[in-house]
Amino acid sequence: MHILVLNPGSSSIKFSMHEVGKPLPLYDGELGGIGGRSAKLEFHDAAGNDLSGRLGAIKIGSMEEAIATVERVVSLDGLPSIDAVGYRVVHPGAHLHGHQRLTPQVLEELRQAVPFAPLHDPEALEMIDEMMRRFANVPHIACFDTVFHETMPEEATVYALPYAVRRHGVRRYGFHGLSCESVVVQMREAVGVEFPRSMLIAHLGSGCSVTVVVEGKSVETTMGLTPTGGVMMGTRTGDIDPGVVLFLLRQPGATVDSVERMIDGDAGLKALGGINDMRELRKRADAGDARTRLALTVFTRTLVKTIAGLAALHRPTAVVFTGGIGEHDAATRRAIALGLEAFGAEMETAANDLPAKGLRKISEEDSRVALYVVPAEEDRMIARHVARMCRKAPSGAGASA
Repeated sequence: MHILVLNPGSSSIKFSMHEVGKPLPLYDGELGGIGGRSAKLEFHDAAGNDLSGRLGAIKIGSMEEAIATVERVVSLDGLPSIDAVGYRVVHPGAHLHGHQRLTPQVLEELRQAVPFAPLHDPEALEMIDEMMRRFANVPHIACFDTVFHETMPEEATVYALPYAVRRHGVRRYGFHGLSCESVVVQMREAVGVEFPRSMLIAHLGSGCSVTVVVEGKSVETTMGLTPTGGVMMGTRTGDIDPGVVLFLLRQPGATVDSVERMIDGDAGLKALGGINDMRELRKRADAGDARTRLALTVFTRTLVKTIAGLAALHRPTAVVFTGGIGEHDAATRRAIALGLEAFGAEMETAANDLPAKGLRKISEEDSRVALYVVPAEEDRMIARHVARMCRKAPSGAGASA
């Protein structure tokens, strides 16, 4: 069975083809910079060979053109036919539970859920509509970033708001669930690794979150109703005084949309350091730039405060770093580990400084809290869920898992 996995963003589409039973994708790629002057296609097979030249000239000035390009890519001669399509969708809204086979009823629920994730779900819905039209004879399944966190207890999800508000689905949902689930799976499958009863997973990338996992299940996470909450991120504020939002809304000319753009797209590392690319921030900070040094200090300080607070509450035996920054930025990991020394975390500097390559331990052998780096494999998790759901309910419209 061959499963196409699509991961749409506001200006990019990641795609990969998975064969059931094989650990690595047959091919993967990304269309980036959609709608801009720097739009480009990356497309590689499992051996890392560049296949983008097979497509010839491409035009991806809009999401519609990008979707058409993806169709051309996955339909090239010699590539396997598609048996099912899986999508990463950020937010299912208040009424859908579990991953969902896409039906007219489920699609309507997703359209109603757009206010929960207005920066993410519209692009996903546009892609789903187009791909379901273009590949009408195969199952299409939406996998949500929130599902892994459905095991959180009520005390970890409830907001201190009136019931009249909470009854409309205003609660903590949590995100990066597919990434966290992939960490759990890899830790269980790893040879010679004792699976931690309690661990903290720090997914650090453009978006950042920290999740507490006990016996393989999410019990607490930092993101909330939307992916904006929690720790400071690349372009998002993370948690701030709600009064700040009210203050911004009262400014002349302010609108809900303008404030939303600010706290989601012009805040975080970008606001303090001028950019949100961690590699460039490190270069500028090393060259003595005070602005970027402040941005990095605030970023790691926020993470240490959050992780230490969760560690005090849950007493984890392991901390796992994943996501683009978590996997590749040794300095961020080192700063966090220093802040966790009181909990018994002792980093092995040489192991931490090695280039990223698969699951690896970066703590000293006698460290009471083990430290790991684990790659985020969201697409692999989506492919697993799609395969299972196709076996479980080949004709069960709306079936969830």
